Amino acid sequence: MMKNKKTNNKLIIFGILLLISACVPKSLVLINKNESKYVPERFNNAQDSTNTAKTVWKDYFTDPNLAALIDTALHNNQELNITLQEIEIARNEIGARKGEYLPFVTLGGGAGLEKVSRYTSQGASDASTEIKPGTGTPEVLPNTYFGAFASWEVDIWHKLRNARKVAVANYLASVEGKNFLVTNIVAEIANSYYELVALDNELDIIKKNIVVLTNALSIIRQEKDAAKVTELAVRRFEAEVYKTQSLQYDIQQKITVAENRINFLVGSFPHHIQRNSQRFNELMPNKVYTGIPTQLLQNRPDIRQAELKLEAAKLDVSVAKANFYPSLRLGASLGFRAYNPLYLANLPVSLISSLAGDLAGPLINKNAIIAMYKNANSKQIQAVYDYEKTVLNAYIEVANHLSNIDNLGKNYEMKNNQVQALTQSTEISLKLFKSARADYMEVLLTQRDVLESRMELIETRMKQMNVLVNTYRALGGGWN
Repeated sequence: MMKNKKTNNKLIIFGILLLISACVPKSLVLINKNESKYVPERFNNAQDSTNTAKTVWKDYFTDPNLAALIDTALHNNQELNITLQEIEIARNEIGARKGEYLPFVTLGGGAGLEKVSRYTSQGASDASTEIKPGTGTPEVLPNTYFGAFASWEVDIWHKLRNARKVAVANYLASVEGKNFLVTNIVAEIANSYYELVALDNELDIIKKNIVVLTNALSIIRQEKDAAKVTELAVRRFEAEVYKTQSLQYDIQQKITVAENRINFLVGSFPHHIQRNSQRFNELMPNKVYTGIPTQLLQNRPDIRQAELKLEAAKLDVSVAKANFYPSLRLGASLGFRAYNPLYLANLPVSLISSLAGDLAGPLINKNAIIAMYKNANSKQIQAVYDYEKTVLNAYIEVANHLSNIDNLGKNYEMKNNQVQALTQSTEISLKLFKSARADYMEVLLTQRDVLESRMELIETRMKQMNVLVNTYRALGGGWN
């Protein structure tokens, strides 16, 4: 009776210690911060739910040369292929986490020699044991065994299952990260392509301007021979021809850089990029339908990625908290053991089996667990801010691009009027110069102004095409 009472007291003390160890310190207060999913109701007072982001990139970019480049990049781009392998790594992590809350079973065997001191309980027992009649236990005893051994941590607090859910959320976040990378690759190739055809047009204008200036220089030389102008006029026009020719080589270098940027994105070594530059000035920006801002939460891969990372961070807090609670581990074995391998098959005498369980929890020195819990809590708060920052950035990007579309449209119209006016002024200045009613500097400055205005007109058209690409990306298009 006394013995049972002592046993009960020990169990009570053990239970109290486990309860104490399972308590989370009162000083560790979890800061609950929920993410805000608020976005304004509309973009620029538009409430049409039609969204250009739903358009697949093959329908949005109708230039066949551009579409071919994008398609090649989605197969060969090295950064994208690296990301695909990261997704596979994240997928494998799910399997690893799942395996942690399932039983571990190993199969194996071994052999060895053992000498036990006679002054131990086992040695004293062996000394009085006869293996065979008249034969005692040898001092050096062989040992051979073969069997299956199992261990299992019972997931009482769902720590291991939550860890698997974290791996799933991180895997899905990596998929969204890949989608966001695709949108950026599509946009970068499109922007580089429009830059390339714009440079082609600038080069063509420069070459034509060189011809015009050369003809003008010829006229100036004739006027100089007729003593109507001085050598100064000839030299000024020669300098302008050289200046324009130097611009030609500058543009050619920019074309090379733009081509190689595209070659890098499509995963190929430098070669000529097939393109149609003849109709660049005829390109008309497509109509962009922004939809409503709440659609960004579903269309933008970076927002969905931030949301999944936030989900994983919240689950990490639960996993870290479960470390304060006691864990239950079970162990079992079933096999054969004998001092002679020939006796392993001697059943049931050689059969061995065991079943054991242990329940243990942290009691003293929880510093490491506390630090992990604090870090998980801070990372969860950090993930909330990151999500809200991503949503805010997405909305501002769209708002900026929409404003830019409107302003660039007006800018292009004014630039086009300027080019037409200056083109007419060049013809007038030459006629006036031939009739000695205008100075040669007026001809020179007019030629310079018309070149600059035509170059600016092309750059404005390029910016118009770029802002349409960037708006499409900002709305969440290009990855589907």
